[in-house]
Amino acid sequence: MTAQHLAETQLLDGLPATRLLEGLARVYRWLLVTDTDRHVLWMSDGLADLFGLDPREVGFDARSFVSKLPRPEQVFSLRSELRRRSHLSGVPIELRTRDGSLLDAEVTLTRIDTAEPGRSLLLAVARPCEDERGEGAQAGIARALLDHAPQAVLCVDADGFIQHANPAAESLTGRCREQLVGYPAALLFGSSASDLERIATSFGQIDSGCRVGLQRPDGTQLSVDASVAALGKGCRGLYLREVSSPELDAELRRANDELEHCVNSLAHDLRSPLVALLGFSRLLRQEYDSLLDATGHHFLDRIEQAGRTMETLVHDLLELSRIGQPGDRPSMVDPQSVLVQLRAELKPRLDAEEIRLVLPDTPPPPVYCDRTRLYQLLSNLIGNAIEHMGESEDPCIEVSVVELEQGHRISVKDNGRGIDPAHASQVFEAFQSFPRGDRRRGTGMGLAIVKKIAEKLGGRVWVESAPGEGATFHVLLPSS
Repeated sequence: MTAQHLAETQLLDGLPATRLLEGLARVYRWLLVTDTDRHVLWMSDGLADLFGLDPREVGFDARSFVSKLPRPEQVFSLRSELRRRSHLSGVPIELRTRDGSLLDAEVTLTRIDTAEPGRSLLLAVARPCEDERGEGAQAGIARALLDHAPQAVLCVDADGFIQHANPAAESLTGRCREQLVGYPAALLFGSSASDLERIATSFGQIDSGCRVGLQRPDGTQLSVDASVAALGKGCRGLYLREVSSPELDAELRRANDELEHCVNSLAHDLRSPLVALLGFSRLLRQEYDSLLDATGHHFLDRIEQAGRTMETLVHDLLELSRIGQPGDRPSMVDPQSVLVQLRAELKPRLDAEEIRLVLPDTPPPPVYCDRTRLYQLLSNLIGNAIEHMGESEDPCIEVSVVELEQGHRISVKDNGRGIDPAHASQVFEAFQSFPRGDRRRGTGMGLAIVKKIAEKLGGRVWVESAPGEGATFHVLLPSS
């Protein structure tokens, strides 16, 4: 495997390897990746700087790093252990840096499977060993309080390594405190590449949260809600809560069913007064238009605008509640026919905004979805791109459908304003709407509908974006 192969490598759950590594590198300074043939495929900028290397110069034999070890025999014990185990944690090692000085460090080694049978990546995460420091009174009190907390809590330092674990965290992870302290926190979730990337992203966003899988040493898998909060200077708390018990899952399903029924009933009940509101405002404009001054017309415009917004919101709420109902009939649907229909319907709006809509050059593969839901999914993604395009020299929206081993990935890419990465997880939540170029906000339901359609089919959604660099929304749908 070469560095180019690494850029094209898809991990078992569809996540590109380079994307995972770039996410981890935001948390851990010293990262190294090799393949099963011991070739160096990737290294972080921090590790390259430590040894005076160019991070782009990869592909060489990892055994050349032996010359940078004052005690080369350390490698032999590591190699022997890796033949028996797929994971090693906190192994002490001595390094020689670019200026010739010696540095005591510890390294954690983890194998990550790829979608190619028989091929795996070896991920090495290292950090310098620090002298033991006596903890202050405040830190001691904080840890004593955490030890009595019923929820599992891990104290994670600024480098992403665990400093402290309370008894609840020991019980949840199946690891004792000695095994957890000094361990890279993100690698607790190494059973899934997407979980690794998700938790690494959360480390950089205080008060953020995500649902990830956690693998215990005995091989059991848990689903946990993980949230990150500040605990003090240079320290964050990683709070974990198991959500995989059958009783809790059943309770959540009942709560979701009740909520959907409530939303459906509420949306229906709102329709009658809304129809009356819009009807009387229209009569008011027709019969009394000449009697209204400029202020009166302004007020009437605001009433009608608010009424239409409410009408759209009620419609979207009803659509959200209907997704996944018995009426849906998923089958292999041709996305090209849906895209051609959408292009014709959106043509006046696209022409008015001078936006190019680029569809696949060759007929895309059929995708597994209800045709109406696929229409909604693509309509909301393209409509969202139009709304948030902003100022652009050559505004363009490009749609692609790619067949992967895990299913079909639908992508809608634009060159508009882009999204702050801090908001990437929020844009798919209901009622979460961010200002457009005219400072107005939408209903915040379009991307929530996209997410629910994907998840009801067993798929997922995500976005890749940065402010000023456009956005690419991805939907991965399973094959059946």
